[in-house]
Amino acid sequence: MVALVILFPRLLTSRVGPTSPEIPRLFVEKFEDLTVASASAGIATGLTQEVISQLSKFRDIVVLGPLDSAPDKGPVPARYALHGSVDMSANAFRLRVRLINQNDGSVLWANSYDGDMKVAQLVKVQSDIAQNVATSLAQTYGVIFQADTVRQMANPPDDWAAYSCTLSYYAYRSSVDRNALPGVRACLESAVKRFPNYATAWALLAQTYMEEIRFQIPLDLNSPANTLEHALATARRATELDPYNIRGLQAEMFGLYLKREFDAAQSVGQRALSINPNDTELMGEFGYRLALSGKWDKGCPLIAEARERNPGPFSYYETGLALCAYFGGDIDKAVVLISKSSVPTNPLYHLIAAAIYGEAGDKLRDDQERGWIAQNAPALEANVGREVFSRLGRSKDAVAFMASLKKAGFTI
Repeated sequence: MVALVILFPRLLTSRVGPTSPEIPRLFVEKFEDLTVASASAGIATGLTQEVISQLSKFRDIVVLGPLDSAPDKGPVPARYALHGSVDMSANAFRLRVRLINQNDGSVLWANSYDGDMKVAQLVKVQSDIAQNVATSLAQTYGVIFQADTVRQMANPPDDWAAYSCTLSYYAYRSSVDRNALPGVRACLESAVKRFPNYATAWALLAQTYMEEIRFQIPLDLNSPANTLEHALATARRATELDPYNIRGLQAEMFGLYLKREFDAAQSVGQRALSINPNDTELMGEFGYRLALSGKWDKGCPLIAEARERNPGPFSYYETGLALCAYFGGDIDKAVVLISKSSVPTNPLYHLIAAAIYGEAGDKLRDDQERGWIAQNAPALEANVGREVFSRLGRSKDAVAFMASLKKAGFTI
């Protein structure tokens, strides 16, 4: 994954300039039929339309198809273009696709996919290929995100500055560094002020509010006044602007979880996943919320699938999978996973690691984790019981976790 640099560009307050944020535009050309036969022509057309359909489920890009204007025409040219070709043998076909940066012609990504021509499997094969292409390109931390993250501009215009605020949020998510949150929040607040109809910016702003609440130690969901309700209202502003905005639904789900309205949170998360089952950022977060609320059997497979399909952030998923192994009784696996993960500035990560090492009897490492918390998060150590019971949905899970912390040397 490319190295991420968080930039907080200043948005201009002048009314002169763009009226909408700079959202990436992707032109999907009709895939070329190399075999030139009736069957291959149908496969090429079907794959083109299926890829467009799957890409269009991601609301953070604009998808243009063959019937739209040419990629280099119109008021806003497409920055990226997807080219593809299909050739056939007697019983199979191969799709070759590549993503082109329209600015310089460079190939940012390429792949090939093989499919069976059996009628019974053809529709599913086409759908699976299209889902893979769409997820690789358009998901959070996917190819388009990585390309835009390294794109630098001197004195960026308002539209690019607003879009780059969303990139800065995802960069924060890669590190979960609490010190970055104030800058991300300020950037997004400026973005929605400049572009009040920018649904994704509203959604990510809600997420930053909820992240700040989540990292309060001791956790107090009633103070300051109506903070959580304000965060939920911000998330719902995003879904009012765009009912299919996954980031908005994800933020609403997270807020309901923080309110411990677990059934309502699951309902919103399930709806969002039905809208776009290829959004691995949502998949992983939904899995986390299900697992921590006590539905480990439903949540852990989603975290595992998100970890498999999303190029980042690995530490976030591995910490979740370590918890899954811990609560599943596989302490050896939990140790392996938590030792691979690293979120150095996050006190809750260190608390999870301490519990796992304590349960495993690894005194050296649980002493290190307890020492880090004592030095860097004394409020967590002082309120450890309250924190654990506030953040886990089931009392029996909290009791088990507290017993492991006692083994790690915490005073309970």
